[in-house]
Amino acid sequence: MDLTRATPPLLKHLNERTVLEAIRASAPISRAEISRRVGISKPTVSLALRALEHAGLVREAPDGPDGPSYGAVFFEPVPDAAFVLGLDLGSRFLRGAVADLAGRIRARQDVELRGADADGALAAIEALHASLVEAAALPLERIDGVVLGVPGVVESATETLRLTTPHIAGLEHRALAAELRGRLGAPVTIDNDINLAAVGERWSGVARGIDDFAFLSVGTGTGLGLVVGGELHRGTHGAAGEIDWALAGTDEDLDPSAEGVAALAAHLSWDGGVDGSTPPYDARDIFTAARRGDALARTIVERVARRIAAHIAPIAAVADPELVVLGGGLGMNGDLLLAPVRSLLHEWLPYPPRVEISSLGESAVLMGAVATGLQSALDNVFVSRRAVGSTP
Repeated sequence: MDLTRATPPLLKHLNERTVLEAIRASAPISRAEISRRVGISKPTVSLALRALEHAGLVREAPDGPDGPSYGAVFFEPVPDAAFVLGLDLGSRFLRGAVADLAGRIRARQDVELRGADADGALAAIEALHASLVEAAALPLERIDGVVLGVPGVVESATETLRLTTPHIAGLEHRALAAELRGRLGAPVTIDNDINLAAVGERWSGVARGIDDFAFLSVGTGTGLGLVVGGELHRGTHGAAGEIDWALAGTDEDLDPSAEGVAALAAHLSWDGGVDGSTPPYDARDIFTAARRGDALARTIVERVARRIAAHIAPIAAVADPELVVLGGGLGMNGDLLLAPVRSLLHEWLPYPPRVEISSLGESAVLMGAVATGLQSALDNVFVSRRAVGSTP
């Protein structure tokens, strides 16, 4: 069979999927507007709408985009057709949320890990999963799947974790997804946390609508998520974005993470400034002192900005992104970092990217997990509901 030819059943399937995506993107939306936006005739749109309504995937909206419809018919997705659960496993916190197919958050909870190892993290994930399902008052079978962001590389061939954070002992070489599938009794997808942060920013943050951008997280570690042509770039082994390795071989210490900042402060003999803190210095204390006028703390922050710019420059030179989003506990200090980072990139590069601070903050990874789960759920629900519910 030649699958490149659009047989009538395949064409019908494609039309229904196209109409569903148009409704998801612009609900509430009329039949005529759907036809105009996707380039399908009104009778064909009507047939697709009938099938989607019968399958329980779309419904008539009570109001139009500007209020009451006054007789006109508008359509919207059925948000309760399925739900997704997103999780962000961080060094200090486990964050979770349940969302419906419209992307609305039905329940959100954060749990402090308090130095948990991998086994403790697994137990916390299992408990948070149960708590979120209960808080959202959902039947367990309505959860289409779970997406978890983890601080490490997820090897594409084996789903095992590599280059993981030292703050959660026992993650290295762990097949976390397989273990969680058994514990949760649900499909589980895991991805690098910074990759998911990039997805989150494109879904509902400062990178919305931008096809070529990078998300650089600077906090307890440094990582990068790269979106090219509207798609997340993971690389051959799933290790794209391990930006520290791009600078391997240089003699200069260019680590902008919390550990690198603390080492820099010790090297420059910072004495704790106006805060009176003592070694090992917390990077947050240094940024606070810089805001209060401590001269040496300001010097340290300027060097951190230079280190961040040095991480951005090779990505900008190779991938030529339109935007770089700064996130993470340190990267979010835009009042101190944005101006010097932008200035250095304009000095160094012929085509410097725009640099902005994450608009999602600590929720970026979680929102990326939800967005990833939603896309998979929409695919699954469309196929399953259409198989049993669409008209011949």
